[in-house]
Amino acid sequence: MLTTHLYVVVEANALAQRRLGLEAVRVLNEELLAVVDLHPVERGLHERAVATLLVAGRRDVSLVDWTSFLLMRELGIHRAFAFDQHFVEQGFVVL
Repeated sequence: MLTTHLYVVVEANALAQRRLGLEAVRVLNEELLAVVDLHPVERGLHERAVATLLVAGRRDVSLVDWTSFLLMRELGIHRAFAFDQHFVEQGFVVL
């Protein structure tokens, strides 16, 4: 089962709308997300991600990525479907 969080969904919706249009947004939300385990980003997770972002001092790793790293560790997830090397740097296996 694929797992993600709402910040990733917001990013995906913005990208789909901008590059592909509203039909792509509909398909993403009605069809693709129907088979994804979707996690909310609670305030505590958000605050930890912001703190980690600020302590890391890296402009090239987004708040969304830091949120992903923290949530994945909390859930015991070791593999990521991702397109950047930040997940590898954080010790995850990228598929």
